[in-house]
Amino acid sequence: MTKNAPEQKVKKRRPRTCVGCGEESPKRELLRVVRTPEGIVCYDPTGKANGRGAYVCARRECIEAAKKRRSFARALNREVPDELFDELLKRCAADE
Repeated sequence: MTKNAPEQKVKKRRPRTCVGCGEESPKRELLRVVRTPEGIVCYDPTGKANGRGAYVCARRECIEAAKKRRSFARALNREVPDELFDELLKRCAADE
């Protein structure tokens, strides 16, 4: 490598952990819930929204476990509306 050649950044692909079951999976296989800088908690279909994110597998069992254990509330430091869980369950049913 020459001194004048720019170094290319290698983007690390870290697996994400499901808040329901605790398994690590690639980001694209999980559903992302985000707390925006304004404090709103919502589903992030793009996976790129600005804010703190938490991930859950697209399986009914994981979503229900996350709701029962209040995993999203702990991960995002905000209460999570029940409507969000309904939306996530619809998304996982559509994927099946």
